[in-house]
Amino acid sequence: MSKLRSVSDIFILSIFLLSLCAEAQDGKSSQDSIHKLNYQHFMQMKHQLGITAKNRQGPSGDPTDPNAANFDESKVRSYVLPEVLVSNEGKQINTSREWWEIRRPEIVEDFETSIYGHLPDHIPDVKWNIVSKKDTLINSYPVSELLLEGLVDNSAYPAVEVKIELLVGIPKSAKKAVPLAMEFGFIKSPFMRANDEPDSYFFSSYEPKWKQQLLSQNMGYAILVPSSIQADNGAGLTSGIIGLVNHGKQRKPDEWGVLRAWAWGASRAIDYFETNPKIDENRIAVEGVSRYGKAAIVSMAFDQRISLGFFGSAGAGGISLLRRNFGEQVENLASPGEYHWFCGNFIKYASVMETQDLPVDAHQLIALCAPRPVFISAGSHLIEGQWVDAKGMFLSSVYATPVYELLGKKGLETSGFPKMGTALVDGEIAFRQHAGGHSTGPNWSTWIAWASKYWQF
Repeated sequence: MSKLRSVSDIFILSIFLLSLCAEAQDGKSSQDSIHKLNYQHFMQMKHQLGITAKNRQGPSGDPTDPNAANFDESKVRSYVLPEVLVSNEGKQINTSREWWEIRRPEIVEDFETSIYGHLPDHIPDVKWNIVSKKDTLINSYPVSELLLEGLVDNSAYPAVEVKIELLVGIPKSAKKAVPLAMEFGFIKSPFMRANDEPDSYFFSSYEPKWKQQLLSQNMGYAILVPSSIQADNGAGLTSGIIGLVNHGKQRKPDEWGVLRAWAWGASRAIDYFETNPKIDENRIAVEGVSRYGKAAIVSMAFDQRISLGFFGSAGAGGISLLRRNFGEQVENLASPGEYHWFCGNFIKYASVMETQDLPVDAHQLIALCAPRPVFISAGSHLIEGQWVDAKGMFLSSVYATPVYELLGKKGLETSGFPKMGTALVDGEIAFRQHAGGHSTGPNWSTWIAWASKYWQF
């Protein structure tokens, strides 16, 4: 029986891979078109900004490239970070009230103006509809799954349609409302069996899958599909929620980029969670890896309803310090390939201005989450590489700690970069670099144990 199942698995995987090959030529043509539109939209934004100078070239992730990124700690230049507890007018922030009423609003405004963009004044409402319901098993854990569709009102501009995809799983054993962790990710392929994760045909792990671990603690899970909110490319900025609000026109330089749009989608998912009596609206966490890790912390920074964060390898543009010349740099982020994550104004800092001219940096993004607990996750530099700059993420946590302490919390427990595998989990800012790759997988069990202190499950 096990042999037949194995053959079946191989057959299904073969069909899946053949379908990918069949789509490869069309995919290349589509990618060429996207790259062309990316560049056109990028140049149109530079025109709006009045920038005629070429952007500075970002370093390469290939260590053999003549323009290779710096991966040597001895070559990290000195830098001065924006003060997290000094107002723009030079006032020292000494009280919780001053943080909430003076400094925090300034930091929010600077992030919105220079990096992530402002939300539009009027965004259409979202109506959540249940597409399907099913009872299933995740390993041995019975779970009720809902597949939902968030239909955005497009009556003002019918040419653009936005349907947000959301999967919610609630343990069948739950006797009361459960805490829930929402992941920015993908809903599995129809080629896969009920107990498989999206990558399980290609990667193996000794760690139980994240859904299984959550269900074992009587917690729920959700998967929010970012591409259903806004496409992950500059060519899509005239469609998705950004295009819908702008009626198919180009955005202005200070308007939201894709990361802020994804975060807006996360807030709309939380709107739904608040209506579901099986979900404890006061115990909602957000998780993501890489660009989705960036989206996760942006979501938490701008939505106070998120009570815990779990951010994996969310390097430059997320949690690693932009002023640190290690790994990915502002020049990479503000390029035609990635500028869409940010507002148009961000391009200035890779062309007519310098990185040090940014009014904010990543430590202040973590500070916007205070006093709520956050867990920073990184992979091994031997497997994940150093592009995401694990130490830069750690240092952001160190420099955000004074805000947590001002608000009566502990923050990060040490300023010394720890050995791989060390779990710094005594404070409201937690950090662990695991021995795996570009994933939060090896840190889920540590995160759950840490979260139990706050959620008491």
